[in-house]
Amino acid sequence: MSAEVRKGLLSQLAHPIGHIITLVISTMLYLGMQYVMGQGSLRRDLLPETLVAISGYWFLQYASLVMVADLVEEKRGGTYSQSHMSPAPPWVIMLGRLVTASVMGLLVALVATLVPMLVADVTIPLRPEALLPYALVIINVLAFTFVLAAIAVSSPMVGALHSLFTSLVILLNGSMMPLGLYPDWLAVVARFLPTTLGVEATTKVLFEGQSLGDIWSDGTLPWLIAYTFALVLFGGWLFARNQRRAVRDGRLGQY
Repeated sequence: MSAEVRKGLLSQLAHPIGHIITLVISTMLYLGMQYVMGQGSLRRDLLPETLVAISGYWFLQYASLVMVADLVEEKRGGTYSQSHMSPAPPWVIMLGRLVTASVMGLLVALVATLVPMLVADVTIPLRPEALLPYALVIINVLAFTFVLAAIAVSSPMVGALHSLFTSLVILLNGSMMPLGLYPDWLAVVARFLPTTLGVEATTKVLFEGQSLGDIWSDGTLPWLIAYTFALVLFGGWLFARNQRRAVRDGRLGQY
């Protein structure tokens, strides 16, 4: 696993210009969206909540992009199949890849959140209670990243699915405007996407002063835990299924 993490980080850090361009574009994209939503000005009353949401989105977008792009490239190059000559089980190798993806995703999310805070001169209040729901945001993002990686094992069309789902997330998880401003039916749909429930729970703690007991009693925290657990189980099952089929059909190194 450590060798896989080292290889992944060296590969990502070998081309820093790509990450710099990503950070510039992500920051401009977020600020541009907020200017549009504010009809030509930044709504500083709404920015802190949307910054929490956009941090979850950028973590999802970049971690899953690193994970999926590397996997597809290695499958096409044949090095993914060669990695299975190791006595380590396949899930260990995939967890190593997930560590690399999470490190890069967290770095991009951190910078892409701090820069708009400085530009707009806003702050996000810090409360220790918010660490739990935001940690669950990170876990369900990584679980969803694992789902996409499991699809990448068997299908080269995973790139289209990645673009579709991440586009839905940025539109509906609260990155453009707080979830409370959505129509009720759209808010229900949004909660089925990764990060949305976690962002909702985190913002309730940070901006509404609710405690963990409050978000437990209103059902937000239980649903978040259940959603994250289900996504973890689904990702593990789907990877095991697709991996077995690829080994059985001899498609580890090709689609």
